[in-house]
Amino acid sequence: MSKQSGQNKPTMAEQADRHVLYQESVQFPEAEVEFIDKTYQKLRGRKALSMKEDFCGTAYLSTEWCKSDPERTCIGVDIDGPTLAWGQKHNIDAAGEDVAKRITLIEEDVRKVTEPKVDVVNAFNFSYCLFEKRPELIEYFKQARNSLNDDGILVLDLFGGTECADELEEETELEDQNATYIWEHVSFNPINNHMECAIHFEFDDGSRMDEAFTYCWRLWSIPEILELLEEAGFSKSRVYWEEYEESDDEDDDELEGTGEYYETTEVENQESWMIYIVAEK
Repeated sequence: MSKQSGQNKPTMAEQADRHVLYQESVQFPEAEVEFIDKTYQKLRGRKALSMKEDFCGTAYLSTEWCKSDPERTCIGVDIDGPTLAWGQKHNIDAAGEDVAKRITLIEEDVRKVTEPKVDVVNAFNFSYCLFEKRPELIEYFKQARNSLNDDGILVLDLFGGTECADELEEETELEDQNATYIWEHVSFNPINNHMECAIHFEFDDGSRMDEAFTYCWRLWSIPEILELLEEAGFSKSRVYWEEYEESDDEDDDELEGTGEYYETTEVENQESWMIYIVAEK
């Protein structure tokens, strides 16, 4: 290879697919399916079979949901057409015809899709936080409730902690991608809790994908969400907190999340936490 051709070789950042990187670094659909499965079974005494994934993006979770049981169906709703198309090709179609025929993707505002009724509606990756005003979020919760069967549940995730108001960067190695995932708190306004965040990726060849994804949303608190769910008509809401244990690293005195969640009404605050909120119709 000549020096000139070597100089024209695309960088790892230029060759990378941001959706692949996102799924590798941010999403854990198998664990989410397990949580929904166990929680619904405990609350309702039966297996959940139908789901609507709001803000579904690449429909990674929708695909894993239908792969987990041959009777399961899913509707994925998102307003971003190109992202849905990517998910259809790389996740749904790649899973095979038996899975693909049980998933329907809809390019639409999540507040406008309430049929057919389902056992579970979920809005993960804090996506619903883009509704920064109370009337907007209540409207979404009402429409999510309208999407549910009589014994249906809405499942949300939410993050918080003492460091959320800080400008910071957190790095995680992605060995399979020869990259580093960077989560950045760009800014936080305590007057209205407006928060801007970004995801970047750095690669082993020194190249970088800046602002692969950016977010502008409100950092809602747990009591605010619980109150809004009640106002939207949900009969009961439950908070599920992650269990923590001491690190195996003797030099690390911080607690590590186990990936297991338990229902609770009182905890000690932490620098950073991620919870599930389950609202019953």
